[in-house]
Amino acid sequence: MAEQHDSDKRDEQPFDEEAAWAAIVAGYGEEPADPPGAKPFKSIEDLALLEDDVNDVPESTSAEPAKPDKPLGSSVVFAPGVGTGGPRDYEVAEPKDDDLDDTDEGHFVPPEPPPLPEADATAKFAWLGVIGGPVLMLVAVILRWDMTWWLTTLCIGGFLGGFATLVARMRGDDEDDDDPGRGAVV
Repeated sequence: MAEQHDSDKRDEQPFDEEAAWAAIVAGYGEEPADPPGAKPFKSIEDLALLEDDVNDVPESTSAEPAKPDKPLGSSVVFAPGVGTGGPRDYEVAEPKDDDLDDTDEGHFVPPEPPPLPEADATAKFAWLGVIGGPVLMLVAVILRWDMTWWLTTLCIGGFLGGFATLVARMRGDDEDDDDPGRGAVV
């Protein structure tokens, strides 16, 4: 019963959203105080120094925190020692004709690739069976056709027949058609 009384108290106190937003806006731009015992961050100038040489910040005796020289909220976009420019500020110098000497071969332009060999009618029908069989079966399933014996035979038989034809017509890797059992030839 006491738990129900506590929940009634929570219901009676509505959340004041306007006051919460006003507190957020009033505190905008102010840096919260560090928790007790926290070690302050290194300044940009002290980042390259050893650990013992930094963070000797005297604690102020006043209740008011020290104001920074620069406004808060900015971030460092460059690494220490690099400067203000980043890697995207780098520009490559334009090449000149004087840059190349006799040892440079210049810009490489690959030769035009040879045309693809023409496929004969047997290879075309074999690829039609390998690709067309599964596609026809997928269309039959999507359109909810009755899977009759001739449709199933056409799909599966076309795939298996085309695959077997393509494998049987593959060329071997043997460059020499001579008898491979002769051993090393000098």
